[in-house]
Amino acid sequence: MKTTLSIIKADIGSIGGHIKPSAQLIDRVKDHLKTNLKGLANDFFVSHTGDDVAILFAHTRGVGDEKIHKIAWDAFIAGTAVAKEQGLYGAGQDLLKDSFSGNVKGMGPAVAEMEFEERPNEPFLFFAADKTDPGAYNLPLYLAFTDPMYNSGLILSPNMAKGFKFVIMDVSYTEGDRMIELNAPEEIYDIAALLRDNERFVVESIWSRETGEIAASVSTTRLHNIAGKYTGKDDPVMLVRVQGPFPATGETLAPFNIGHYVAGFMRGSHTGPLMPVKMNSSVSYFDGPPVVCALGFCVHNGKLTEPADAFDHPYWEYIRTKVSRKATEIRQQGFAGAAMLPYSELEYGGIVSKMNKLDPRFKVNQEEKEEKVGKKKKK
Repeated sequence: MKTTLSIIKADIGSIGGHIKPSAQLIDRVKDHLKTNLKGLANDFFVSHTGDDVAILFAHTRGVGDEKIHKIAWDAFIAGTAVAKEQGLYGAGQDLLKDSFSGNVKGMGPAVAEMEFEERPNEPFLFFAADKTDPGAYNLPLYLAFTDPMYNSGLILSPNMAKGFKFVIMDVSYTEGDRMIELNAPEEIYDIAALLRDNERFVVESIWSRETGEIAASVSTTRLHNIAGKYTGKDDPVMLVRVQGPFPATGETLAPFNIGHYVAGFMRGSHTGPLMPVKMNSSVSYFDGPPVVCALGFCVHNGKLTEPADAFDHPYWEYIRTKVSRKATEIRQQGFAGAAMLPYSELEYGGIVSKMNKLDPRFKVNQEEKEEKVGKKKKK
């Protein structure tokens, strides 16, 4: 049976700033889906990570389906109405267009989708991050799909012997989807050369070279490219199929124990470690730190099991403590150096106008300038 999984996520309002959506907002989104989804999807699941609401659909309509995207958009509009009634912060923040136009891609919400023929058992992982951008998944995906130090299946399992194809998007290119396909293991140095730049090059999808099937799908939305200004971090979602010809669940999760540094934190303008958190966690410390949840599901005949909260385990408490230490250390550096993102990532915020005001006030020492010009002429 061919099944489509679709995650559609948006920030549509939050209590106390950017902490978490209200229970009433979540309930309104769920109620809208229960009332209107009949005949469109086999199943759905709603959760939040930080202040972002994510809807997971299991259906048979294929990726990019207008009706699935429309019902998610309408559910977010319904949730936004509650946010406005309650005076929540950032009501409808990620809904950057006035009306639905056939597909929510390019309208603000983050989208990750994949279609596949169901295996007899079909386990997958649902990832949702807050206070960061799509490049946050680059390193975990690289390690899980190319590195036998993290994925021992690459040397132990014949199902993965041929490696994987990475589809990587240049998200700074706004005229269309600019992609490149690179194969692991032959081109892992080339893959690494691109994925080191989290703000420009992002994994869009990964495919098994053994079976030709999709293994991972990542949302690649950059909100400032749509709005033309800073409106919040992109807060990406991701789907990863696991077991068999794909990395095992544990191999996919293992790289998240690094707590690697990503873009995010307060105003989306800083660098911070990515913290693995439990389902429906909030954010707090400097609007962070950047967080990611991982939920394990199985889908069978289009129906979802209940989620298994992959980061709700004593081991990850240790990791959260380690990440908290890293977050505290880098935030103590404030705006200085690597603690804040480069100017290219801040160009949609207020610092541009500040720099434009300051620029005319710079003065050139004319005597020194003339002296240098004179020395050049003598040479």
